[in-house]
Amino acid sequence: MTIHLRTVAQPQQRLFSARLAASTLFAIVGAATGTWTARMPTIEQHLNLSHGQLSIALLALALGGLAGMGLTGRLIDRYGTQRVLTPAALVLGPALAALIYAPTFVALVAGLLLFGLAHGTTNVAMNAYAVSCETAYARPIMSSIHAWFSIGGLLAAASGAGFSAADPTATGTFTLAGVLGLVLAAGALLSARHAHIDGAGNASMRASGRAPGGTASIPFWRIAGLGLIAFCSLLSEGAAADWSSVYVHDSLHGSLSISASAYAVFALAMTAGRLTADRLVARFGPASLIRICGLLAGGGFAAGVLTGIPLAAVAGFGFLGAGLSCVVPQTYSAAGHLDADNAGGVLSRVAALGYSGFVIGPVLIGALAAHVGLAAAMLLLPLLTLVVAVAGGLVRSAHERPGEQAPAA
Repeated sequence: MTIHLRTVAQPQQRLFSARLAASTLFAIVGAATGTWTARMPTIEQHLNLSHGQLSIALLALALGGLAGMGLTGRLIDRYGTQRVLTPAALVLGPALAALIYAPTFVALVAGLLLFGLAHGTTNVAMNAYAVSCETAYARPIMSSIHAWFSIGGLLAAASGAGFSAADPTATGTFTLAGVLGLVLAAGALLSARHAHIDGAGNASMRASGRAPGGTASIPFWRIAGLGLIAFCSLLSEGAAADWSSVYVHDSLHGSLSISASAYAVFALAMTAGRLTADRLVARFGPASLIRICGLLAGGGFAAGVLTGIPLAAVAGFGFLGAGLSCVVPQTYSAAGHLDADNAGGVLSRVAALGYSGFVIGPVLIGALAAHVGLAAAMLLLPLLTLVVAVAGGLVRSAHERPGEQAPAA
């Protein structure tokens, strides 16, 4: 099994600076997401929002994210990753902090549109930058970089919950998160600039005067296939985030403490999986690993929830998190390596499809639960992971080119 990654000679210090910058940016975006998720009920209560108004506000956040992802690809291919990443990453923290100061529902919707736009743009741009780092390293590092998104989210969610009593209005939480996000983003961007690592294909394309965003040379089924993998994985992740605790408590009658641990176990297993996945990718290849992990996620989750035992179901969510851990990082890595000259365009399409799954997942599970019950609705997740396992070969076709030898990992 060989993995094609174009080799770019870089001094070790620059490689480390680039990887540190990418990891920091992923942690910032994860922390911003975790902060909003943990303290969202506080904002809902502060503005006295109805469930309908909250749904509209969340829709604004999703639309902003999709718009940012859709626009970022062409901008990256025209101007380069760092020129797009810099303003988006610097806006993200202040946009998050501004949410707590929204005086009305309309202002909150506008703030969430801006936050979603900055979040979506940063998401695609930092993944494009991570692909450039992986290319420079000439070995798999994408999963470990993605692990910092999970770590940032876990730390922020835990901090938000821990400080809820001392900061009941969440003003201090959002303000501190926004300031830290801005300061850390500025430091990461300076580190990235010092490393001088950007998409080499972007530079060559701009120098040749070719039009950006042209993905016509890539078969549609490849982009759609990678998007499908990301869609299924992130739909499952979104469903687990919103419904795991409710499922264990309401359907399996687990205690509040056991129910609350369901998503924590899922998130911790995903983080651990991402921290170890790069070595497995180097050993077995991304396609084989995704196939195995898809079966592990679906089989482990199904076995856990079908027992009807709360603790077994929690373990099932752990298998689901561990199995899904490598899917999105390797899918985005494959998308970024499909066409070096248009990495941003391909990544933005795949990321937008994946993010739409994350947004749709909780809604879809809720709609199914209303008709067939939550226990039956959650069985959709093993079916989605089976799709991931079957389609895993598309990741190999993106990474590997016949007849070429990859550098040793």
